[in-house]
Amino acid sequence: MNARERAVGVIGSRSRSKFGQLNGENVGAISTIFGSDVFGRSVMEKMLPPKICTNVFRAMVGLEKIKPEYADSIAVAMKEWAMGRGATHYTHWFQPLTGAAAEKHDSFMDWSASNGVIERFSGKALLQGEPDASSFPSGGLRRTFEARGYSGWDPSSPAFIWTAGDGVTLFVPSVFFSWTGEILDTKIPLHRSNDKLEKAVLRLLKLTGIKVNHVFSTVGIEQEYFIIDRALHHLRPDLVLSGRTVFGAFPPKGQELQDHYFGSVKDRILRFMRDFEVAAIRLGVPVKTRHNEVAPAQHEVAPVYERASLAVDHNIILMELMRQIAVKHDLACLLHEKPFAELNGSGKHTNWALSTDSGLNLLDPSMAGDNSLPFLTLLTAILHAVHRHAALLRASVGSVGNDFRLGGHEAPPAIMSVYLGEELEDLLNSIEKGRNDTKTSEKKNYDLGIPVIPELPRDNTDRNRTSPFAFTGNKFEFRAVGSSASVAPPVTVLNAIVAESLNEIMNDIEANMSSQKQSSSSGKLANAVLPVLRKYLKQSRMIRFSGDNYSGKWLKEAAARKLPNIRNSLDAFEAYKTKSTAEAFEGILAKGELESRYEILVEQYAHTINIDVNLMVEMFRTSILPAAVKTQEKLASSILARRQACRATMKGGAQENFLTKLSDDINTAISLCDRLEKERRAAANLEGIKRAKAFSQKVIPLAEKFREAVDELETFIDDQLWPIPKYRELLFLI
Repeated sequence: MNARERAVGVIGSRSRSKFGQLNGENVGAISTIFGSDVFGRSVMEKMLPPKICTNVFRAMVGLEKIKPEYADSIAVAMKEWAMGRGATHYTHWFQPLTGAAAEKHDSFMDWSASNGVIERFSGKALLQGEPDASSFPSGGLRRTFEARGYSGWDPSSPAFIWTAGDGVTLFVPSVFFSWTGEILDTKIPLHRSNDKLEKAVLRLLKLTGIKVNHVFSTVGIEQEYFIIDRALHHLRPDLVLSGRTVFGAFPPKGQELQDHYFGSVKDRILRFMRDFEVAAIRLGVPVKTRHNEVAPAQHEVAPVYERASLAVDHNIILMELMRQIAVKHDLACLLHEKPFAELNGSGKHTNWALSTDSGLNLLDPSMAGDNSLPFLTLLTAILHAVHRHAALLRASVGSVGNDFRLGGHEAPPAIMSVYLGEELEDLLNSIEKGRNDTKTSEKKNYDLGIPVIPELPRDNTDRNRTSPFAFTGNKFEFRAVGSSASVAPPVTVLNAIVAESLNEIMNDIEANMSSQKQSSSSGKLANAVLPVLRKYLKQSRMIRFSGDNYSGKWLKEAAARKLPNIRNSLDAFEAYKTKSTAEAFEGILAKGELESRYEILVEQYAHTINIDVNLMVEMFRTSILPAAVKTQEKLASSILARRQACRATMKGGAQENFLTKLSDDINTAISLCDRLEKERRAAANLEGIKRAKAFSQKVIPLAEKFREAVDELETFIDDQLWPIPKYRELLFLI
């Protein structure tokens, strides 16, 4: 019995206990535990004076800065609260340009006046830390001998306690920058982009008579993931090191019956879901929805929407909770965009909208009653932004993993297009033709003709699951974001490009009003605004598409419309170096900081492919090839024994043909492996963009051929000799 067979046996004997890690604990109403592990408003109101609370609460929503004279009091309260929950250490938790979070733990211990030790946490330690910046990717902004970098407390996300490794740590969400002031994280650009967008939107709202004080982008993140048994996961070096299977023949059954989608969730998975949901709720992450996704072993979790900066932090927290709690259930959580070939990949559908401090959703067509000009102006700015910066949006979701996903198996294509729905399309077409009717229709109801079922409301728009950027009634769903990625870069891009387009539109509207000496009331405002919207809508018309984005016809039509179809992320990354991107990011990231992002992404792209190819070569030579040779030997011995027993003198026949086919396939795989290793070495010896292009243009195509050859071998090799778990086991054994 090989390791694979033993692992399958282990799965069959997994404990079928009634409860998961919570041991049947009845947590009660969610509202009673929500945020219980967070240093939130209710805690601060009990532990801090009202004037300090007011300062912190206003800082949390970006209305003012933390006053330095309050820092010590806040730090002491935070420490006392955390220690009361068992914390011994604290960390500034930040998001460097690795795409993940980073932390360096320090204990509260300090020397006392009597040379003893006490627990201390000062305001200075709360406000600023100094992690080493030399080993984080900086794209040339920092070098090894330029190590100083700073973390700074970001009060827009509350501090929280994290329990792991039998210890408790106080996590202080922070930003990260260099000694020279250059930006080394993803949070600072996100905050700056939101500020820029807020100023642009406030210009519009002031003009149209809507009184608000504060505007911010909101995000709701649908997180897709795969769950497999941990014993099988550990027998796949590719899953352990890369997060995806570099080999694997398609199983007899995949997702073709669509029976897994929204199907009954297995007990073992449901226990896992319950545990990580409760942990998330305690950390203030408002998880709401869970269900099976289309592919076998694929699932989704989605929270209620939040401020973009907070949603980013919560998604990173959620992913880490899912990974850690999966281990406690003897499971492995796969967040890679394409862990299994020929099956649906995983995305992170990012639902983006704009809200005000008064509770208005500015992307709700009915948010201002009969005054539809704010919504139409915002919609026009969004369409214009996506049209102008389609390549940049594609770059913001670029990665090797997402390249495997985009354009295949229910993932949106690399072409950036926008779906609006029939009613909005008709409305915009009407404006383009010079009509001034800007009202949306009343919502209708469904009468299903069943007496016991009341009339049910009908939305004004359908949903287009094939569109990468679809309007879904009161928000835009950016479906191209990869499942393992931070949503900070794509949301930052969205904020920045919409702010730029909206400011341009507002400049034209204000100039139009000035030249025509129009007042800002009633129909006169519409007469000044609509001609401007008409101009921008015509410019961006080509980006609007309501059909099937998966179809081959759309590829041809998009080419005719001259929309960019950037299938390779490496090509998309060039957008970070363009003049148009620098202009959109003015006040958010400097030109050098944008170019550093390009350098980092190019380097990560090459490293990722290099790791995957190293895995392919090692797994084939040390595991798969020996199994293939053993099968070849067994078959050859069987044929020879048959000949001897039957005293056969004639050659040929089905068995000999099978052996010949197997031998030829082994030779083909060995040859491709050798060629692939040679190309990998050649690419690895290059530098910068030349290295990445060599991996993209020469190594990847050869790796795909090599995979095909090895996957073909899997269908011939003795099942008892095949060394690594097969798709049928990974996907269906839970």
